[in-house]
Amino acid sequence: MGTIFRRDFLAFYRTPVGYVFAGAFLTLAGLIFYLYNLQNLSGDLLGFLSQMTLMSMLLCPLLSMRLICEERQKGTEQLPLTAPVSLAGVVVGKYLAAAGVMLITIALSNVYTLIIAIYGTVYFGEWLVGYLGFALQSLSFLALDMLVSCFARNQMTGAVAGFAANFFLWMVDLLAARMPVKWLSSALSFISLYDRYEPFLLGQLSPACVVFFLSFIAICLVGAVRVLDARRFSEGGGR
Repeated sequence: MGTIFRRDFLAFYRTPVGYVFAGAFLTLAGLIFYLYNLQNLSGDLLGFLSQMTLMSMLLCPLLSMRLICEERQKGTEQLPLTAPVSLAGVVVGKYLAAAGVMLITIALSNVYTLIIAIYGTVYFGEWLVGYLGFALQSLSFLALDMLVSCFARNQMTGAVAGFAANFFLWMVDLLAARMPVKWLSSALSFISLYDRYEPFLLGQLSPACVVFFLSFIAICLVGAVRVLDARRFSEGGGR
């Protein structure tokens, strides 16, 4: 798993993908910071993070689309699938590589936190809870996108499918509010990543929401393992 992680993590920075992702993320974060904080002379850090949710949802597919789809598109998919490491190790290693790029970029966005701290006040507890929730939500989007990309045959299809899945989960709370069937409305509300993020935006550390995000990530990764295992068996790679 360590070898898979190092190979894929370094690949993000040996190609333009990691830099494009970080550049787009930080540029859009800067635009949000200017419009939401600077123009309004606001030191509301949690409000700034809430505005970045849409950006995270849009950009996560840029990372996930190359994890599985690139090798399938190039015809080298069987190399990691037949490597002397478990399939779970391959999936987790690839996910951790993308998660590492994501977390580094999120950490760099703290330059805007520093600006707020210079001209206003940033409370450590508020900062910690807000960024924890934002990171968990972003990593959840990334895990979902990795699962969805396992069904795609090329990177573009994987990116589009990942965006569609993210958009659905981002809007699911609105669908739940308009759903006439009560049990279905409750089920949609339960899986809403935005609703699970709300306590963090209020400065509240919710252990239940932390467990939900971690469980969501684990379920998506297990699903990815199952999909790849079924594909390996069907193509004769596991025989």
